[in-house]
Amino acid sequence: MNESRLNRLINVVSVIIPLVVAALFGIKIPDTEPLTFLPPIYASINAVTAILLVLAVWAIKNDRRSLHQKLMTGCVILSGMFLLMYIAYHMTSESTSYGGEGVMRPIYFFILVSHILLSIVIVPLVLKTYARAYLKQFDKHKKLARITFPIWLYVAISGVVVYLMISPYYA
Repeated sequence: MNESRLNRLINVVSVIIPLVVAALFGIKIPDTEPLTFLPPIYASINAVTAILLVLAVWAIKNDRRSLHQKLMTGCVILSGMFLLMYIAYHMTSESTSYGGEGVMRPIYFFILVSHILLSIVIVPLVLKTYARAYLKQFDKHKKLARITFPIWLYVAISGVVVYLMISPYYA
């Protein structure tokens, strides 16, 4: 697949994913047991993703290109698994409201909103960064990865933080 077609596909996927997530967020599967066991699993997936991202940077800085590639592929797979579990949970369960008070409340919402907005931004960044490596455009890959990495790391870590902050309020 050439770069132009790959970029068009990435752009389409990058628009479709948030739209589908938003649409499915409002759809509840009737007569289905809530999948309440999923949030700690997908929070753990975020934690593992964050660790693998850091290890992948270490690997490439130490000229371990094959290890870097495997770690990054693992991160992409884990992110896909997270997305599927997140959708499944929200299609079977009501959203949990944050019950914290005082100074923690605006901190929680700042982290939550920044996490959500950056999780939308990170989709095309990850796909384009990964595609550039796939196309062996390593200079372009490296340049974009310097932007993608800190955002993806923040999204992964903030996902864990959001879970830890809201977990006491799960029904």
